[in-house]
Amino acid sequence: MSIAAEITELGASFFRRGLTFGRTGNISAVDADGTVLCTPTGVALDRLRPQALSRITIGGDHLDGPAPTKEAFLHLALYRARPTARAVVHTHSTHSVAVSCLRDVDRSNALPVLTAYYAMRVGALPLLPYYAPGDPELGPTAELVAADHHALLLANHGPIVAGADLAEAADALEEIEETAKVYLLLHGRAVAPVPDDEARRLEEKYR
Repeated sequence: MSIAAEITELGASFFRRGLTFGRTGNISAVDADGTVLCTPTGVALDRLRPQALSRITIGGDHLDGPAPTKEAFLHLALYRARPTARAVVHTHSTHSVAVSCLRDVDRSNALPVLTAYYAMRVGALPLLPYYAPGDPELGPTAELVAADHHALLLANHGPIVAGADLAEAADALEEIEETAKVYLLLHGRAVAPVPDDEARRLEEKYR
């Protein structure tokens, strides 16, 4: 399957399962020639077509197709910070966004390690400061933090994740959303997260 087909299939899956809605969220992946295919601006993820994606360079030049998502700069920041990354996914998933709006969140790690899979696929989730969607001022901040973390939570906005491929990035994003859901269900109750030593062992083994 081509990278373009993978992007459209994943976008439809995200939309169908309620991981994003309306014309929100964006997806990108590095193609075989080193350019970046990304979702265009103003298109719902269930309406993507392989032949109607935007193609840009890592430097941000628009090469082909419709105008790229206004958050393409954010994807490029993660690619620069993480040279082995070949895909980036960003959604406005409801429970993750809810966590990003809480006052009492640890900004260095927005979610506790409630499951082994969270340790394996995410590890830690820094909460970045609020910026308006599409504000390029977020780029340098995201790039700096992404050097040490492949998954970020944007305040009052949603998660963004880089991965070795689209499947890996999607797995981590989905794990963030499910953990956020569990976290909110347990909020205000005494919680027994995965022990720190075990969480570190799993992260080191699988990340």
